[in-house]
Amino acid sequence: MKRGKRYIDSAKQIDSSTLYDVAEAVDLVKSTANAKFDEAIDISVRLGVDPRHADQQVRGAIVLPHGTGKNVRVLVFAKGDKAEEAKAAGADYVGDDELIKKIQTENWFDFDICVATPDMMGVVGRIARVLGPKGLMPNPKSGTVTMDITKAINDIKAGKVEYRVDKTSIVHVSVARASFDSVKIIENLKTLMEAIIKAKPAAAKGTYVKSVVISSTMGPGIKINPTKF
Repeated sequence: MKRGKRYIDSAKQIDSSTLYDVAEAVDLVKSTANAKFDEAIDISVRLGVDPRHADQQVRGAIVLPHGTGKNVRVLVFAKGDKAEEAKAAGADYVGDDELIKKIQTENWFDFDICVATPDMMGVVGRIARVLGPKGLMPNPKSGTVTMDITKAINDIKAGKVEYRVDKTSIVHVSVARASFDSVKIIENLKTLMEAIIKAKPAAAKGTYVKSVVISSTMGPGIKINPTKF
């Protein structure tokens, strides 16, 4: 893969064979985030689980103490009073069948997360095949299928993120922006890692957290010593 000059210069600051302490890694990721926009800070955690087995799935949601720095667009599938509640709570889009049709016919995905009341899941199920691959399907485990619409929206707007192990046994999550000060990034990282560690499946054997890497949107990966969490 051909790399740009900015990436190559940033990579020179990092020793790929070193497992950095959390604070040192955060300082490095901030210094290598030198694009002309406020880069996201992402974390990739390789876990010692086999996601092919149902009893080794790792999935959940957590509200980061300092948010992600991203303006999250929330779509809510609800009717009647719950639809009005969603509008009052600050949902960006609220509806039922008309939104389903819009997604089906216009391939419309101008939103970042979906919330639904339980009674709407039968309807939402009609577009599960398009929402699922994009990670947008509402799910009770992540708190996006609920009657407490106000709390769900408030949590999302405050910085709630979902984490889920993929088929390669890695969890990828965006946890901050490069403009955040180091303390806030560290606190967000530790909050997420505590949740992932707490979610360890009973069936998982051996080393659970195998590797932790953080990076900015355009920057190189920086390895963190997993034992520091």
